[in-house]
Amino acid sequence: MLANRGPTRESRQPLLMNKSVLDLVNVLLALAPPPNQPGTQPDPRAQTLTLLGTLLLMGVMFYFLLIRPQRVRAKQQEQLLKTLKPGDKVVTTSGLLGVVVSVKDKTVCIRSADAKLEVLKTTIAEITERSGSSNAS
Repeated sequence: MLANRGPTRESRQPLLMNKSVLDLVNVLLALAPPPNQPGTQPDPRAQTLTLLGTLLLMGVMFYFLLIRPQRVRAKQQEQLLKTLKPGDKVVTTSGLLGVVVSVKDKTVCIRSADAKLEVLKTTIAEITERSGSSNAS
């Protein structure tokens, strides 16, 4: 018996059929310059400015869609690792659940079930429960 593993390939929508992608294509087509009339020469300065403007727009979009969110996530992860202390319940990026026993410069010692593991700090994905917040109220 097969378990339900999410949407089937037939039910997933291809990227090119995504509404937001089609909307973006429509906007870009609307912004495109009209074709030249027969017998006229295109202005090379206008073509250069159009190319530079397009590259600048792509650079700005690249920054706001990829670089800036990654920096925000990196700052959040750095802050999370700074506040890590013994007794915190954590989840690692590999899915291990455990309680922090000790914190060193680059590693964290966690206890998971009957095992004591030393993992890199960077593998801590999230803190599920702070050491002082368990049954405090």
